[in-house]
Amino acid sequence: MSAKKEIRKVLVANRGEIAIRVFQACRERGIETVSVHSEADKSAPHRFAADESVLIGPAAPSESYLRVDRIIDAAKQTGADAIHPGYGFLAENAPFARAVEEAGLIFIGPTPEQIESMGDKVQARALMMAAKVPVIPGTKNPIEEEGELINAAKDIGYPLLLKAAGGGGGKGIRRVDSDEELVPAWKRTRSEALASFGDDRVYIERLVQGARHIEAQIVGDGQGSVWFLGERECSLQRNHQKVLEESPSPAVDQQLRARFRDAAVSGAAALNYRGAGTMEFLYEEDRGEFYFLEMNTRLQVEHPVTELVTGIDLVGMQLDVASGRVLEHYPDISIRGWSLEFRVCAEDPYRDFIPSTGQIRGLRIPHAPFCRLDGALREGLEVTPYYDPMLAKAIVWAEDRNMASRRLSSLLSRLRIGGIHTTVPLGIELCEQDWFLAGDFDTTTLETWLKDKREGSSDPTNMEMIAAIIARHALGSSLSQSTPVDYSGGAWGKAARREGTGNQIS
Repeated sequence: MSAKKEIRKVLVANRGEIAIRVFQACRERGIETVSVHSEADKSAPHRFAADESVLIGPAAPSESYLRVDRIIDAAKQTGADAIHPGYGFLAENAPFARAVEEAGLIFIGPTPEQIESMGDKVQARALMMAAKVPVIPGTKNPIEEEGELINAAKDIGYPLLLKAAGGGGGKGIRRVDSDEELVPAWKRTRSEALASFGDDRVYIERLVQGARHIEAQIVGDGQGSVWFLGERECSLQRNHQKVLEESPSPAVDQQLRARFRDAAVSGAAALNYRGAGTMEFLYEEDRGEFYFLEMNTRLQVEHPVTELVTGIDLVGMQLDVASGRVLEHYPDISIRGWSLEFRVCAEDPYRDFIPSTGQIRGLRIPHAPFCRLDGALREGLEVTPYYDPMLAKAIVWAEDRNMASRRLSSLLSRLRIGGIHTTVPLGIELCEQDWFLAGDFDTTTLETWLKDKREGSSDPTNMEMIAAIIARHALGSSLSQSTPVDYSGGAWGKAARREGTGNQIS
């Protein structure tokens, strides 16, 4: 049994909303905080949300947020005794976790060995198979030769996926539909994997089509106990990137939830897992079967929906486990109500999600019961091209899914982020779709719907263009008078969005 370790000061090796979220959990426990920032983030909100802040380098992540030596030096300089990695950047980097521990600091996350084992997709598959967790049919080992590739593809059948062993975050994946595509696609995937991950190993999996992406939240104490905190529905994706998440899943009943729990707990217990982690699965609803996809050895972007339906502070649990807390075995954690989260990104959803940069020149953040907006926003903030485009997360809770959908739509319709384009109008539209309200979707639904919208779009009429011009002037006036103006619906909203207004201000 590990000894209790007192955490007095935490450095968060990250930026933006997740850094602020961790600072809040620390503050509630009387723990001092340290932020790190790049030159581009010298006026970013997360810098001022901590008790202390340290400059760690230029704007480029490779010279700041990915510099292990500078982050550890910052921790020593400020007297921090623990480091929280957040998500992204170094969150699933085993050498970083190892360097933190070798420096005599507490890493608020799993062990370096656990990160390594789950970061290698081939090794992760083998470990899950040994733990009796169902995995997607595919090759046990990376493909080294063309002959081996051709034979494996013949056994598995088309369509199939080529996947980088060291990949993650939706990267290092390529679909193949025929023999003609196979060898060239394999060579390209190996080359890209080497460039992106420093590892050119590639394996094959059967392409599971029309499936849902469902993940199970777990927390382990590294001392033999693992908690299951329900599932999250993450099927609404674009380019393998999640757009809207919810808990629970509309496709999961109590019996299926128990199966997810058994698989997730079994897989995490086989690692003697420490900290918060997520077991991701693909669920074939028509067959009633699910398969292990990967394990994320970190806090997820979508963790708030789990917090709202369980009443459990996941960041707080990370801090507690890192301090040596022992979790009781098999607690009865109930799921109450429904929670939805929409990712607000600096992208234009009506122009193929091109990134949007510039200064936030108008900001109105709505407040309402059972609503939460996790972000790092302020008026005058410069949105740069250096980092992930996600600006905030709009999260709601309600007693049932229908009310949660209406609540999310209402929250988004009153959110104003001026000067840049955001995905807010897309979130409002999603909450109005019959297929979404019915919970009838899989991992292909959102991209198909977006494609159909693009192909069915037409140029605005003269009246719509006039409405857009009026909207532009009215919005500027409304901000100065602090009077809400909603341009999200109908022809008015369509034209306003085409003119770059809508829920934005040009």
